[in-house]
Amino acid sequence: MATDNPELPLQALDACHRQMQQHLADLQRMARHMEHAGLNEADRKLAGEIQEFFSHTSRTHHELEEKQVFAPLLASGNAQVVEVVRSLQQDHGFIEENWIELGPQLRGIAEGNDWFDVAEFQHNVALYLALLTGHIALEESLIYPESKSLWARAIAQRVPQE
Repeated sequence: MATDNPELPLQALDACHRQMQQHLADLQRMARHMEHAGLNEADRKLAGEIQEFFSHTSRTHHELEEKQVFAPLLASGNAQVVEVVRSLQQDHGFIEENWIELGPQLRGIAEGNDWFDVAEFQHNVALYLALLTGHIALEESLIYPESKSLWARAIAQRVPQE
C-alpha cells in the first residue's frame, strides 16, 4: 500500500488491532466458560471464528507490519527504535509458535472434538493473551507513532522549500 499519507496504512493496522482485541476478549471468555461450565454450541462456533481470524487475518497483519512499519524503522538509524522493533519481530515468532499449539485446539473445539488437554489449552490461551496484549500495546504506544513521524519527515523532505 504505497501512499504519501502515513495515516492510511496505520489506520488499517489499528483497525486490525481492534479486531484482535475483540477476538482475544472472546477467547478469554470462552476459556473461562469452558473451565467452569464446559463447552456449548456457541463456544464451538466462536472457537471456529477465532481460529479462522488468527490463522489468516492476524498473520497477514504481521506480514504487513514487517514490510510497512518495521522495515523503515529498522533503517531509521534510531538505536532505541531498532531495538524495540527487533523485540517485536521476535514477538511475531513467539506468537506464531504459540499459535501452532493453540490454533489446532480451537479447530478441534469448533469441530466438536474434545481430544485436547484442558489444562494445556488454558495455558496456551493465557500465554497467547499475554503475548498479543503486550505486543499490541508496545506497537500502538511507541512504534506506530514513530512510524507516522518517520513518514511525515520523509514527506517533508520531498516538499520543495520556499
